[in-house]
Amino acid sequence: MINWTALPFSQLTTTQLYEMLRLRVDVFVVEQTCPYPELDGKDTLEGVYHLLGYQGDELIACARLLPAGTTYDNVSIGRVVTKQSARGGGLGHELLEQALQHCQQLWTGQTIDIGAQEHLMAFYASHGFEVISESYLEDGIPHVDMRRVS
Repeated sequence: MINWTALPFSQLTTTQLYEMLRLRVDVFVVEQTCPYPELDGKDTLEGVYHLLGYQGDELIACARLLPAGTTYDNVSIGRVVTKQSARGGGLGHELLEQALQHCQQLWTGQTIDIGAQEHLMAFYASHGFEVISESYLEDGIPHVDMRRVS
């Protein structure tokens, strides 16, 4: 059973913050061999929420939920990440469903945009997202913008 919680930056404990940043760096920087500035200044912005998924005391998944006008004109979900050792059992789908539910609670009826790594297009499409851009490189990784209209 995974315990899900969504908190603004100001309500994260120092332990939660450390675990979240560690998981993101472990996957996005180390695992994907992609040195880039993970701390982009958006985590602390007003209205941004951090969705955390714990199995017992271990953080195994997280995502960042951003209000309209922060990254895109619409609400957006970013930094969607699962711990490598916890993959393969549908955790990514559960994480995205939780993110969508929390976005609906926070910003009812809003369109949601994401910048998806190209190899994950089918994953996001299975949750109602459609490609809205040409392919582009972000930190050396092919991405596309995708949108889910509520």
